[in-house]
Amino acid sequence: MDTESTHSGYSSRSGRSNRHGERSRERHKGGSSKDSSRSERSVIINPPDTPSQDSPVHNEEPLPGEPSAAADAGDETQDDNWGETTTAVTGTSELSISQEEVVGLGKEIQDRTQGFRRYLPLAVGSCVGLLVMATPLVFLLLPVVMWPDRLQACGAACEGLFLSISFKILILLVAVWALFLRPSRACLPRVCVYRAFLTTLTLLLTMSYWLFYGVRILDAQDEDYHGIVQFAVSLVDSQLFVHYLAVVLLELRHLRPCYSVCVIRSTDGETRHYNIGQLSIQRAALTILEYYYRDFPLHNPSLLSASKHRTAKHLAGLKVYNVDAPGSTAAAQPSNGNQSRPMVTPATKRKDNAHSELYYEEADYERRVRKRRARLVVAVEEAFTHVRRMKKEDENATPSDIMDVREAALAIFPSMARALQKYLRTTRRQHCHSMESIQKHLAFCLVNNMSPKAFLEAYLAPGPTLLYGPERWMADQWTLISEASVTSGIKEGTEVLLKCLDFNLAVTVKGIPYIRLTEEYIDPKSHKFILLLQSETSV
Repeated sequence: MDTESTHSGYSSRSGRSNRHGERSRERHKGGSSKDSSRSERSVIINPPDTPSQDSPVHNEEPLPGEPSAAADAGDETQDDNWGETTTAVTGTSELSISQEEVVGLGKEIQDRTQGFRRYLPLAVGSCVGLLVMATPLVFLLLPVVMWPDRLQACGAACEGLFLSISFKILILLVAVWALFLRPSRACLPRVCVYRAFLTTLTLLLTMSYWLFYGVRILDAQDEDYHGIVQFAVSLVDSQLFVHYLAVVLLELRHLRPCYSVCVIRSTDGETRHYNIGQLSIQRAALTILEYYYRDFPLHNPSLLSASKHRTAKHLAGLKVYNVDAPGSTAAAQPSNGNQSRPMVTPATKRKDNAHSELYYEEADYERRVRKRRARLVVAVEEAFTHVRRMKKEDENATPSDIMDVREAALAIFPSMARALQKYLRTTRRQHCHSMESIQKHLAFCLVNNMSPKAFLEAYLAPGPTLLYGPERWMADQWTLISEASVTSGIKEGTEVLLKCLDFNLAVTVKGIPYIRLTEEYIDPKSHKFILLLQSETSV
């Protein structure tokens, strides 16, 4: 049986969309034009005593799940790929929307709000910073502008406070710039709790001073200008203490290691261990990703294709038939059944010899890599030797004949290009290095008078992810998956998953054990000993 169609009634407002089903249903309607007067939703149920049909019929075809004579006759001719040739016809609606469109709509909304989420903390911080810096100055200027005739004269002590508040505001401005006005390293999914707390505390402090200033100074029009200046100085001192608290919470608290983190890459099992301090889950994930780009070698999916191909090749050889089942193909056709029995034995033998095939395959791969590597090393050494020889000849040449470093790199690159290309193809890393990047690296090595080994180090072993182009970083494709809230702190046993496009990073947190050291005193005199020599000698 080549094809098998399953038809179902549909509603005018169905929630699913299947264009292939619509085309199949139109072809079916064209083929059954003889019964055009019959409604598509009609279901004819024959009585059980009708000799011609033993099951319900839908458009002259049996309903799904009901046996029929044609189906019984076709069981003997059914092939093994029946699941691939089955067509399911479902209902559609003009108002339906596919799942891909819903996902695309969500991505568009996320892209629109990404820039807003990135610059919103910077905008809020800038507004709070301007408010903090302008408030002491406004406290000093308002009395001079509103009631200048009633203010008392400012003496030497008051003028000294002007000098103090000027330098304090300057120090606070530089401190705020160094701590808060730095470029953001990442876009976190939630707001940082400590930053929100410090922002709220700063606003609360500033509003409290404004409330006190409005009630006790503006309404009463206080004439003691020296007291007003001291009030502004106290505000600046409070803001400096808040900044000190921000340094402790944001920069110093997490420096002390408290936890050991194990990071495992899901595809190749590459593992690293790091010690981190008391951080929230999202901040810990950001720190781990920074370590990942620095320490983990570049992820290469091409290295995993060999094992997948080998597994698929072994599974393709397994084909088992149930010869004892009644009505099966092997039982109905004895000649084919005799052929199906020996097929299990070779597949089983190939499965048993899988370790031998893997051993010889890896040995052959290592042999080819060593061979390509030796050819590459020889080619690069000959090219660099030629460059050194030409450099000595250029000392006696005229300035017009001296080649530029870029031109020298382009001149010697063809002599090593073929060996380098074959080596990168053998190691399945040809997509990681472009011809332009190789020539740029070669020119860099020639300018700095590096050895051939220094040039080859970038290609003989995979380096960290940051050494390659930004297209390999996938920095905007990370997703944090955690059972606990990402703003809560990490603790013993916390498990987090960092999901990327091609692989995942499984993170497990372990607490650093409490270490107890004891001292054991050793008396210095215990190390002394006496050497007794026998004075008598043998005669």
